[in-house]
Amino acid sequence: MPAGDGEGHDYVVDKSGRGDYESIQAAIDGAKAFPRERITIFVTDDVYNEKVRVPSWNPKISLIGESEANTVLTYDDHFETIERGPNSTFFTYTLKVCGNDFRARNLTVQNAAGPEREQAVALHVEANRAVFENCQFVGNQDTVYAAGEGARQYFRECYVEGTTDFVFGGATAVFERCDIHSKANSYVTAASTHPSEPFGYVFRECTLTTDPEVSDVYLGRPWRNYAHVAFIQSYLGSHVHPTGWHNWSRPEAEETVTFAEYDNRGPGARAGDERAPWSKELTSTEAETYATEPVLTGEHPQRSGEPWYRITTK
Repeated sequence: MPAGDGEGHDYVVDKSGRGDYESIQAAIDGAKAFPRERITIFVTDDVYNEKVRVPSWNPKISLIGESEANTVLTYDDHFETIERGPNSTFFTYTLKVCGNDFRARNLTVQNAAGPEREQAVALHVEANRAVFENCQFVGNQDTVYAAGEGARQYFRECYVEGTTDFVFGGATAVFERCDIHSKANSYVTAASTHPSEPFGYVFRECTLTTDPEVSDVYLGRPWRNYAHVAFIQSYLGSHVHPTGWHNWSRPEAEETVTFAEYDNRGPGARAGDERAPWSKELTSTEAETYATEPVLTGEHPQRSGEPWYRITTK
């Protein structure tokens, strides 16, 4: 292994055998259950064709890739391969994270099932206080399942691509300075926010891009009543449908959802009466409540040191 690779980390994963483990799952399985201190796993550049689960008894795990583009975790399960009935989607993940206080940096997580397949999840995260920085999530339908009632999750400077409902679930999650890339005329989000939660998915300073042939994409539709999604100070490309939001052919959902925008720019940004009348343009005062800190911690400003989502690993 080149000098310095993995230096200062607890374990090194290297497929060539020059580290502590040759697979990511083996490193997680070898970590101490319920550790007092964070366990950092460094993953060298390579393609790891495996299905990885971080269980609830393995909190405080950090997966640090050698580089975002070349440290690749991939698998190709999809709805038809699982054969678990209507719940098959939730078994299709490439990476499933249930351990709280998880961190990932410099990784690509891919579901390689292909666009002709139905639901195929790349990242399935139910953990609370999970952070993803400088990561890529690559797939088609249902790329990122951000879930867990009461769970808070943070995505910073990540790339997320997909076709239909490729960010979906019920977590409270902030996507900050992320590239959200649509590969088909469809929907970006399908939130299922719990009625007791004040926030759902918040996209801040993100850029919404698309493949050249794509021209008709909705920002979201409600997977369940009370879905809550907001786009704040983001760039919305011309592919965003003028209506912006879809009710999933359930007019009754319009009475409970919160689909909001504030100070966006670009050709797809909210334009007068074209947006769905049951969505809303936030006032500047309302938009302040959607800042990262109050959404993820319930506090504004933070009074007790660095907030959990800003604490980085080695």
